[in-house]
Order: sequence, then C-alpha cells, then structure tokens
Amino acid sequence: MGFIEPAPIRDHANPFESMMDRFNVAAEIMGLDEEVYNVLKSPAKQVTVSLPVTMDNGSIKVFEGHRVIHSNILGPSKGGIRYDMAVNIDEVKALAAWMTWKCAVVDIPYGGAKGGIKCDPRNMSRGELERLTRAYTSAMAEIFGPDRDIPAPDMGTSQEVMAWLMDEYSKLAGTTVQAVVTGKPLVLGGSLGRTEATGRGVMISAIVAMEKMKINPYHATVAVQGFGNVGSWAAKLLAERGCTIVAVSDLSGAYYNEKGINIDEAIAYRDGNNGSMDGYKGAEKIGSDDILTLEVDVLVPAAKEDVITTANVNDIRAKLIVEGANGPTVADADQVINEKGITVAPDILANAGGVTVSYFEWVQNRLGYKWNRERVNRRSDRIMKEAFDRVWETAQTYKVPLRIAAYIVAIKKVSETYRYRGGF
Repeated sequence: MGFIEPAPIRDHANPFESMMDRFNVAAEIMGLDEEVYNVLKSPAKQVTVSLPVTMDNGSIKVFEGHRVIHSNILGPSKGGIRYDMAVNIDEVKALAAWMTWKCAVVDIPYGGAKGGIKCDPRNMSRGELERLTRAYTSAMAEIFGPDRDIPAPDMGTSQEVMAWLMDEYSKLAGTTVQAVVTGKPLVLGGSLGRTEATGRGVMISAIVAMEKMKINPYHATVAVQGFGNVGSWAAKLLAERGCTIVAVSDLSGAYYNEKGINIDEAIAYRDGNNGSMDGYKGAEKIGSDDILTLEVDVLVPAAKEDVITTANVNDIRAKLIVEGANGPTVADADQVINEKGITVAPDILANAGGVTVSYFEWVQNRLGYKWNRERVNRRSDRIMKEAFDRVWETAQTYKVPLRIAAYIVAIKKVSETYRYRGGF
C-alpha cells in the first residue's frame, strides 16, 4: 500500500512540551501579548472518537481515533492522519501545532491540524483498513471539509487510504469532493510532484543553507537517517546536486560508505527487498544510532521525533542539521547544538515542502485544472527558498538560531492575522 515507514520509538520527551518550549522562547523574544499567547498555545478543537470496526474474522474491534485542530486563524486547518500504535493525544496536539507554524512559515493560507488512529496497520488486512478509514471519515464528517479541515497521509497511511477517505466523504456529501483531502492518487485529483515534495523541500533547505554557510555542495558529505519517502528523496535530490551521501539508515540498521552510496541503486535495492535496506552490500553496516554522530557536513534526520537527545547531542559532528522529520530534536538538546555552533534548518521550515505541494493539490482541485510537474516543482522551490531567506533574515535581526527565528516568523503571521480577525 506504499505506507510511510515508521521509525523505532526512542527516548521520548513529551512532544507537545518540546514544541511549547520553543514557542515560549520565541513569544518572549518578540514580546507577544498575553491574549494572543493564550489563544495560540491551546488547540482550537480536540475530537476523540470510538470506531467499532468489523474485522475479517467477524469480531468487532473498537479503535480510538483523534483529530486536533490547533488553529484555523489563517484558513482551513491542514494536517496528516497517522495509523500507529503509539498515537496519543499529546503527540497529535504537538503535530497539529507544528502544522500551524509550518503553514505560516511558508506563507500558505492554512491553519494546523493532525489526526491519528491507534492501530497497527501492518497487521491489518486491506479490507480492515478500508472499513476503519471509512468509519473514521464518517465520525469526522462534521470536522472535515475543503473549507474547514483538510487531511493528508502521514505515518502508516497511504494515497489509497486518502482515496477511501475522499470517497466516503463524497458519499456523505452527495457529490464528489476532491478537495477534502490531499495526497490522493493522481487519477483522483492528486498532484504531480506530491510524492517527492517533502524530500525536495529538505533538499532546497539544505542547498540554500549551504550557500549561506559557504559550503560547496560538490565537496559536501551527507548522512540521512530514515530511508522512507522523505529521506530517500532528499538523498537522491542532494546527490543530483553534487553532494556525497555517505550514510543512510532504516529500521534494519545504518549503512556507511565513505566514498558515497549510489542512491538510485540503494532505492532500487530497497524497493526490491520489501521496502528494507537489510542485506545491502553497497556500504558497511554500522550501529543504527551511529549515523547521527558521523563526521559529515550535513545530517538529515528524516525518521521520527526525539532522535537527537541530551544523551547523544554532545557527539554530533555535523556542521548543518536539516530536519526532515517532525520534532527530531528534543528541546533540551537545542542549547548544546547552539553552543557547538551547529546550524539547524528546523522541521517547521525544512520539511514544509510537503504541505506546500498539498496546498497546490487543493488549489488544483478547486480550479478543476491540473498543473504539470515542472510548474509544481518551480513554485514549491520558490516558496521554500523565500521562506528560508525570511527565516535567515529574522535570525540575523533578533540574533537567534534559525529554529527560534522560524517560530518568530510563524507566530508573527498568525498573531497579526488574529488581530485583524479579532477574538470574541
């Protein structure tokens, strides 16, 4: 089904608290007033539903589903749906807030949301997943909508899951509603360039950062943690721009070759090996966590949250970290990273290529008109580059790291819009 690979769960801080730590720092630096602070720190809406689903053996199993809308100040809320046993309300709240800041930082007219169902999609049949998705859509019919809240795929879900969601919502609405969800198959109104969009945004962020740091991509070494959709596309596109990808990792372990890994070959191997790098011969196998501490110019954590922690941050030797995953660095590790002089292109900026092209998919659905791949790529590259420049300038102005600068850019946009729209 083309699932987005989950990474192993590690040393877990509360992701919502990690997000709030950064939010609080940025709010204080920019002197955010208390009214707006209180509005932005709390989700606008949290919905939890019980979903009774008939399993293949005839039994009925009840699943727990969530949807958190953090903000709809900038426009309809936007955010993925994950199917994973680790789904819980704190994680969903944090991811919803990150979506608010991510949309604001790249200047697209969406608020932030996130959804999730606590389940193990790998041990469910296609029929069970379809019934679960349709039950969730039906339960959330009043929440979802092309002008209200627009879901997308995330960990453990796929374009097929989005097709079921669109179809169920359309049945309930009595008309085909393509724009209710993004990340759909192309034949159902999906956008060209969507599959590689997040990885492409990571590549653009890395290249622009290297330019500003005076690192020549043709002499740069890169390690990519997580070789799922985001990591493999980031690796492939960085290699095409002259970088040497010396290490990649997935659930099976990490693979290192100081002369560089042939990424096209590695992707072909993974795809022919049930989506795993296990047994790959083009590099030597190293410890999974060792990939984070290699001596490289650029480190791309593109697996899961909370992988750079106080336990390993002192050993990190990269000059530039480009966060492909959401929240890969715990807040407590930020200070050490800053003291070491490591530049971080933060998640809410670096991995916003995905939501940018999701926005393009929604726009195309609303227009009833398809763009070609070149137009999608050109427009998303421009948005990512402009956003990076904005964050970089803000960092210089406030003399803060890029992560705090990205939060300042995002909070400024949302708070200004809130002032124009007003509260009650």
